[in-house]
Amino acid sequence: MNSLIAQERPNILWITIEDTSPQFIGCYGNKNANTPVIDKLAKEGFRFTNAFSTGTVCSPSRSTIITGVPTYKMGTGNHRSKYPIPEFIKGFPNYLKQKGYYTSNNAKTDYNIANEKAFVKDAWNESSDTASWTGRDVNQPFFSVFNFVESHQSRTMTMPFDWYEKNVWNHLPISDRIANDAFDMPPFYNDTPEMRKQFARVYNAIKLTDNRIGALLEKLEKDNLRENTIIFFFSDHGEGMPRGKTNGINLGYRVPFVIWFPEKYKHLSPWGKPGAVSEELINFEDLAPTILSLAGAEVPEHFKGRVLIGEHRSKEKDHLLLSSDRSDNSTDLVRTITNGRFVYSRNFMPFMPEMRYIRYMEIGDITKHIRYDFKNKKLNELQKRGFKPRSAEVLYDIENDLWETKNLANNPEYKSVLETMRRQLDMEIQKARDVHFIPEYEIGLISKNETLYEYRMDDDNYPINRVYSAASLSGKQGKNIVEKQIKLLESYNKLERYWAAVGLMSQDVNFIKHHVNHLEKALKNTYPPVAITAAAILYKNFNTDKAFEVLKNFSESDNMDLALMSINYMIYMENKKPFIETIKNVLAMPKRNYNVKAACLDFLGILGLVDNNIATEN
Repeated sequence: MNSLIAQERPNILWITIEDTSPQFIGCYGNKNANTPVIDKLAKEGFRFTNAFSTGTVCSPSRSTIITGVPTYKMGTGNHRSKYPIPEFIKGFPNYLKQKGYYTSNNAKTDYNIANEKAFVKDAWNESSDTASWTGRDVNQPFFSVFNFVESHQSRTMTMPFDWYEKNVWNHLPISDRIANDAFDMPPFYNDTPEMRKQFARVYNAIKLTDNRIGALLEKLEKDNLRENTIIFFFSDHGEGMPRGKTNGINLGYRVPFVIWFPEKYKHLSPWGKPGAVSEELINFEDLAPTILSLAGAEVPEHFKGRVLIGEHRSKEKDHLLLSSDRSDNSTDLVRTITNGRFVYSRNFMPFMPEMRYIRYMEIGDITKHIRYDFKNKKLNELQKRGFKPRSAEVLYDIENDLWETKNLANNPEYKSVLETMRRQLDMEIQKARDVHFIPEYEIGLISKNETLYEYRMDDDNYPINRVYSAASLSGKQGKNIVEKQIKLLESYNKLERYWAAVGLMSQDVNFIKHHVNHLEKALKNTYPPVAITAAAILYKNFNTDKAFEVLKNFSESDNMDLALMSINYMIYMENKKPFIETIKNVLAMPKRNYNVKAACLDFLGILGLVDNNIATEN
């Protein structure tokens, strides 16, 4: 029998790491990786090959982990936006506390919600860099999280090499360090000595992480707790390198995931004998209900994820909806369907490339090398693809193309796969009433009065079917599509007008030129995101003075979302020179938030007017 009486309830240990894709860990087939602790955990436990984060950057991902609610329902998809959520949505450890569990978090939170301090206090008995199971009462079951930062992007690419040496390299015994020529380079990177020097950081960072996990498990063993503790291991999202983290493709979403059971709880596993590998689909919505069910707590109604373990185990899914939105100063909106083998992503802002300008990544040496090689024509066609506008649709067969090099969306052999996943995407987005089809400017206004989770449920406020229909045109090209978008520019619904404008960003100038009068009229649109986007289209294609003035004026706005939108469009303009003084002035203005300042620095960095290094961040 799988039900557990109170005194038999298991301890639960979560080991979370950062910014790591499964293909960089030994037990997932990487023969160059040195991860014996993780590999042993998988050999003695159960390894999952189709586990996914619901987002591609840390704070959106962690908002789903802690609440059990996906970002596109709560409005937490934009990185470190911190909008309010309903009172009834708690951090799930709160429910464990009510069932007598001791809850500890060591130590990262980054939950991307308003009033996070109170939220953390409500969820955890202790959340600090010293938090552990040691604070519990005698015989009290615990749920303890240990988050290891050693594989974070700061270690693998962003911080200067001497900082990496101090924080990673110098903490590894010589025998643990990987040589620059001892691993295979992903094919979308130029295989040069300097790139290898930088990419070796990934392997050394995961090795140090593995060592740290080993020390934690030794502590668990020393405290005589392992025989009563179920262990979960996973990363918060995919690899923290250019093209991975922040991009809505497999490399950004898929995570390593392992569950280990002690002997007394092995009967709870539905996956057979230890060492088994499961292909069932898992995402971060499933974590909270699984832990609550495992602990004998009631699963709240608003949790829609699966229970993975025990007598209340849910039916397996045949597809998942995943999402990727703004990361720092770079706006984006990607929605993805996966069945494990295939990953289908719909880019709703495809005019921006995979190598988007995100300040935190631009200061990294590896990004600078990639951009230098591109400028000096040292990249092959695959490697140059990251600098071009994205396809509106991408379909990758991960089983046969791990590094996502062949887009199958236009391959007739995969037409049925594409059409099935396209239908699933359309259905899931509208069923969820995905709130991120509202521009962040509007999200900020709404959040002053109510939560996005609740706002999205009112069809008068948010007619999702109409809005999504307009958004679905974005990225599609041709005369007929342009005419539909121009017509939508006149819609009474501001969100339809917004998506019409965004969609026109991807259209060829030969179609746009017939509708300049409509776009000039849109410069005076009462909805600022429409006016800004219309200005971007006109300036990009025709360099008009009126468009220049609109972009300039909004970049100086005291509304940070409007300022960021305007500057982001400027970043991708070929003719940047007229905006230089404006951007310098905005950077010097008081009360600019991080994202606006970061966008200004990216703009100036592109032109060589500021250095792309950590010093310019301060």
